[in-house]
Amino acid sequence: MVKHQPLQVYEKQVFVSFVTGIYGCRWKRYQRSQDDSSRWECTWFVILCSSFLLLLFWAYFWLVAQNDFNEFNWLVYNRSGEWRDETIPILASTTVGFSYITFLLILALFHISLGQQLNLYWVHKIGVLATLLTTISGVISVDDIWGDEWDILLLSLQSTAPFLHIGALVTVTAISWLVAGYVVRRERSNFQVMMLLIYMVILLAVYLAPLTFTCPCIMDRHSLRPRPEIIGRRGAPMLAPENTMVSFNRALQYGSSSLEADITISVDGVPFLMRDRTLKRTTDVRKVFPVRQYDDASFFNWTEIRSLNAGQWFLESDPYWTVGSLTARDRSRIGNQTVCSLVEMLRLVARANGSALLNVRRPPPEHPRYRSWFMDTLWAVQKAGITQKRVTWTPDTDRGRVRGLLQTANEKLSVEEMRQRGITSLTLHYSKASHKDLQEYLANNVSVTVYPVNEGWLYSILWCSGVPSVSSDAPQVLRKVPYPIWLMSRKAYDFIWITSDLVSFAVVVGIFSFQNYHMIRWRMRGMQNYNPEQIMLSAVARRSSREVNIMKEKLIFSELNNGLSSTEELCLYPENGYATYTHGELSH
Repeated sequence: MVKHQPLQVYEKQVFVSFVTGIYGCRWKRYQRSQDDSSRWECTWFVILCSSFLLLLFWAYFWLVAQNDFNEFNWLVYNRSGEWRDETIPILASTTVGFSYITFLLILALFHISLGQQLNLYWVHKIGVLATLLTTISGVISVDDIWGDEWDILLLSLQSTAPFLHIGALVTVTAISWLVAGYVVRRERSNFQVMMLLIYMVILLAVYLAPLTFTCPCIMDRHSLRPRPEIIGRRGAPMLAPENTMVSFNRALQYGSSSLEADITISVDGVPFLMRDRTLKRTTDVRKVFPVRQYDDASFFNWTEIRSLNAGQWFLESDPYWTVGSLTARDRSRIGNQTVCSLVEMLRLVARANGSALLNVRRPPPEHPRYRSWFMDTLWAVQKAGITQKRVTWTPDTDRGRVRGLLQTANEKLSVEEMRQRGITSLTLHYSKASHKDLQEYLANNVSVTVYPVNEGWLYSILWCSGVPSVSSDAPQVLRKVPYPIWLMSRKAYDFIWITSDLVSFAVVVGIFSFQNYHMIRWRMRGMQNYNPEQIMLSAVARRSSREVNIMKEKLIFSELNNGLSSTEELCLYPENGYATYTHGELSH
C-alpha cells in the first residue's frame, strides 16, 4: 500500500527569499522563477553594472582629490561669492549612492549564481536611474568647474596601481565562477563563446597590466633621496587663518623649513598678505566697510587694512573642521588676528633661519603703485633684515631689477630657457611635474618645488621621484610621513606580480574544471535514473517553471496509478524541492 504523503515538500529558503525579495520584491516561492531573464531585465542589469563602474570611478576620484579640496572650495567661492565646504554634500551623496548600487549589484550576482530569474523592482529601477543621472551631472559639473583636476587620476596610479591590480585580479578571478557556470551548464551558443572570449581578453589584460605601470616607489631602497623639505603654503591654513602670523608660526612648529605667501600692494605702497582679490572672505570688511566689501583689496590703504579682523571668520566658518580641536587660548589668539604685512612675515622667517617664497600679485593699471610695486616689495625685504638669497621671487616680470633674489618660475620651462632667463628653480603644480620631467631637471641640477602636496601618498611618490621640496597647506599631515608609505624593489614586485597571476590562473582553471566535471556527473546520474517519459520531459524546450512542475506532478501520479512495486524506485530530480519515491515511500 502506498502511504499518502505530500508529493512536493518545500524546504525553507530564507536566503533565496531575502535575495529575491529585496532585489525584485519576490518574497513568495511561487513568485520566483528559474527561467532565463528577459532581455529587458538583462538591459537593466547592464545599466546597474554601468552605474557601479561609474560610481567606482567617481568615488576613486574624490578619494584622491582630497589633496585639493581647499582649491575646489576656493574655485566655488570665486563663482558663488559664498565660502562653504562644498565637498561635504558631494562625499555624502557619493557614499550613499555607491553603497546602494553596490548592494543591488551583489544581489543581482546572487541571483545569477542561484539560477534565479532577474527581475529588478520598479522602485530600484527609479533609484538606479536617478543615481546614474546624478553621477553623470556631477561629472559634467566638475569638468566645467574643475577640469584640470582629472590629471590627479593618472598621477595617483603611480601610488595605487599595484594595489588596484591585486584588487582587479581578485575580482576577475571570482567572476570566473559565474562565467564558468553560464558557459558550462547550458547548451553551446555563439553568445556563450563570445562571452567566454571577452572574459579571457579581460583576464589577459589584467594579467599583463603591470607592464604599463610607472611607479617611482618601485626602486632600490639605497637610491632613495633625502626627505623633501616642506614649505608652509600660506602657513598652516587648516589649523589657523591663512596668511596670518598664527598660521605661519604653526607651520614652523610642524616642521616647515620655508614659508610661502601671497603678496598684494596697498594703495599707499605697503605689501601685505592676501590671497583673494577682495577682503570679503578672510576679514570683517563687510562690517567695517560694508560699501567697499567688493572692492579690490589693493585699493585700501594700510591703516584701513590693519583695522580689519582676519581671524574671526575662521572660527565662525570652521572651513577645515579643525576649530573643535583648538584650545581656548588658541581661539583667543586667532580671534584677535589682523592682516599680516610682508615685513612681519619675513622677520619671522629670519628668526627661524628659514626662507620665503613670494607670490606677488601685480596691481591693476589704474593703481597708483602700478609701476613701483616691485620696489615696494624690495623695500620690505630690506626692512625685514633677511638675506636676499633666502627670498625666492616668482613673478615673471621685472626680473632684471631683482637680481639679488632667487629666481623661480611657475611654468614648465626647458633647461635652456631657464639659463637664458636666469632662473635657478621651478615651482610647478603637481599635474605639470611628470616623473620623466623631474628626472631631467634633477639631472641638470635644477631645483623643483611641487605644489600643492597635502596627502601622504602624493608626498611619498614625489619623495621617491627625488623632488627636493614641496609646498603644502597641511604640514601637520606631512610631518607624519617620515618615510614613503610604501617602497619596494623591482625584483620583489615582479615576484608578487607573477605569483599572483599564476595563482589566479590556477584558480580559474580549477573553477572551470570543477564546473565542467560537476555538470557531466549530474547529467550522467540523471540519465541513469530517468525513464523514457522523464527523458522526454527533460527535453521539453524552454518550458516555464510552472509548466514543468505541473508536468512532473502528472508524471508521478501516472506512475503511481500504473502500479509501482515495493522494490521499484521512482527517482526524480526536479529543481524546486520535489521529493523522491523509494521502496514504496516518499522521502525527502
